[in-house]
Amino acid sequence: MPLTVDDVDRFEVFRPRLEAIAYRLLGSAVEAEDAVQETFLRWQSADVDRIEVPEAWLTKVLTNLCRNQLTSARARRETYVGQWLPEPLLAGDPMLGPADTAEQRESVSYAVLTLLERLSPNERAVYVLREAFDYPHREIAEILDLSEAASQQIFHRAKKHVADGKARTEIDEAAARRVVEEFLAAATSGRTEPLVRLLTENAVVIGDGGGKVPARAKAFEGALAVAKFMRGLFKPSEAKRAILGGTAEIYATSANGDPAIVVLVDGRVVGVMCLEVDAEGIAAFRNQVNPDKLARATERWAAAEHGEPLLSAF
Repeated sequence: MPLTVDDVDRFEVFRPRLEAIAYRLLGSAVEAEDAVQETFLRWQSADVDRIEVPEAWLTKVLTNLCRNQLTSARARRETYVGQWLPEPLLAGDPMLGPADTAEQRESVSYAVLTLLERLSPNERAVYVLREAFDYPHREIAEILDLSEAASQQIFHRAKKHVADGKARTEIDEAAARRVVEEFLAAATSGRTEPLVRLLTENAVVIGDGGGKVPARAKAFEGALAVAKFMRGLFKPSEAKRAILGGTAEIYATSANGDPAIVVLVDGRVVGVMCLEVDAEGIAAFRNQVNPDKLARATERWAAAEHGEPLLSAF
């Protein structure tokens, strides 16, 4: 039985929430959109008049599609060239989802999305549904075909794994911009010492080029090593311009709720550097330069005004 206009409209009401769930589960906007579209196809072929609670039905279908995707993704990531990092979402992207509570904001941070890669598909699903979307364990159990007690146990285990690996400090948009500005000033000073002062003792930097763009797959660790790397990264050279295809424009913004640097060449986002900040300073830099994971960022960037770049470099 074909869907009516009302049936399609009912689905579209839930689409933003479904996309936000799928993104947190998969760490990829492209894969999230595909999962939501597949959920729509399941909705299209279902007898929707017999579905009593559409949101619950759609969430169950989507979550199980994502769990299957995560299982196959693990095999694919074993052959991924270099370090795999999530696809960054720039400020204002609706796929970031709810941000009313600290837990919701933290659940979509780049640091936590990276940590979620350590979890099993079940652990990740329970963590996301409970922490980010406040589903009761009774509903999570129904979605995942678990007992309520099992859902609670999985959540506590998953939350401990995530908590053990993070020490993120929330900062507002103005403070995030100041962090980026201070970092760029230090990185372009030509000296290592100003950078070291901004970093935590155990700071790290890592990048995802997907085998398509040069990136630091093996992490630099320690403030001095990171500072030296960053000093070299922001030093202009013809070789960098050749790799990028032109002169880069660098902006301060936020991505996934964290301070971020966006690098553009001719209106195309060629890199997003997410900064993880804790009480001691900048603790991590995660650099996404894989072009396959920057198409959405380019679209979102082009749709808004951003003023003048902080600097043109490379």
